[in-house]
Amino acid sequence: MRSYGKLTALKVNKAKGRGYYNDGGGLYLSVSASGSKSWVFRFRVDNRLREMGLGPLHTVSLGEARELARECRIKRRNDIDPIEARNEVRTQARLERAKLITFQQATEQYAEAFQHSWSSLGHQKEWVGSLQRHIFPIIGNLPVQTIDTRLVLQSLEKIWLLNHVSATRIRGRIENVLDWARAQGYREGENPARWKGHLENLLPKDIHQVEHFDALPYPELPAFMAKLQQHPDAAALALSFVILTVARVGMIRRMDPSEFNFEALTWTVPANRMKGRRTMRSEFRVPLSPQAQHIAQRLLALPPGYRGDTTTLALLRRLGYQSLTVHGFRSTFSDWCSEETNTPGELREMVLAHVITNRAEAAYRRGDLFEKRRELMNTWAHFCFPSAVW
Repeated sequence: MRSYGKLTALKVNKAKGRGYYNDGGGLYLSVSASGSKSWVFRFRVDNRLREMGLGPLHTVSLGEARELARECRIKRRNDIDPIEARNEVRTQARLERAKLITFQQATEQYAEAFQHSWSSLGHQKEWVGSLQRHIFPIIGNLPVQTIDTRLVLQSLEKIWLLNHVSATRIRGRIENVLDWARAQGYREGENPARWKGHLENLLPKDIHQVEHFDALPYPELPAFMAKLQQHPDAAALALSFVILTVARVGMIRRMDPSEFNFEALTWTVPANRMKGRRTMRSEFRVPLSPQAQHIAQRLLALPPGYRGDTTTLALLRRLGYQSLTVHGFRSTFSDWCSEETNTPGELREMVLAHVITNRAEAAYRRGDLFEKRRELMNTWAHFCFPSAVW
């Protein structure tokens, strides 16, 4: 009796009853109760019968099934379990495919995995949005396994000096995503975005730093401003005016109606109330949006004993914001400016009334970019109050 090749194409086609039809050498045609037909290779490991599917008849011909069975017999001769060998190949292929995950896909999966750890939906949107705007255009479509130090530096170089605070946050976010990708098996090796012992030696650290204050993520600001409108007291008006003008609290203390030209939508702050007044020898003009003008008029109609830092800070605490500071809203503006607009850093710094520490730059910057600042402040006001009519 033949040990191999017992079946013929005719026998295969005529096989109807449920069961196994032996071709020899461990190869069987399996017919199910429904009549579907498929090939299996049957063998023993440690005296335990195992069965390996080789594919359905409509896909794998008799000749192809015999070749697959022959490959299985060779593995068994070398004491290899063909099922485990196939599973290992499939697992490796799956891992290789997984390593093709892009930085953008990794960021989205990271955000989904950690969505409950963020303080709010607005914070999550700001977290992902910062990478979306600044990093995805450069490395978003690249597999995470290919991202190296050179690419991380290329992603950060445009914003590192322009907005160092935001760039520092973004670097940390890149590091978090790449750490997650490594833990998931999507990449190997050290994290090219790590700071200590790595990027700290490649990126400048001696950048003029200002004191940082806890700030509200800018996506949450419109809802916050709506809350302030529900508290029409002096503190709410003062805080709204500070936010709309991006002014320091010290600039609104003792402000006088004579400083305002409501027809020209301008507030002129005397030099002696400006921070760094020794270097700012002249008054500072602040463009007023229609929203800021409306609030300023209401504010100036009130008695003058309300403009201290304590009152606005107490309001923040009453509204449930225990860690925010009034000054932090300047950082909120700065982040919005960097991440939602194409505003040059020079213009943003002028709006914030930052003192120019570089003498050469100070000497050449003669103008105050007033009309450009007015356009930016109008855009900011519309962001703060997207639906209000003034």
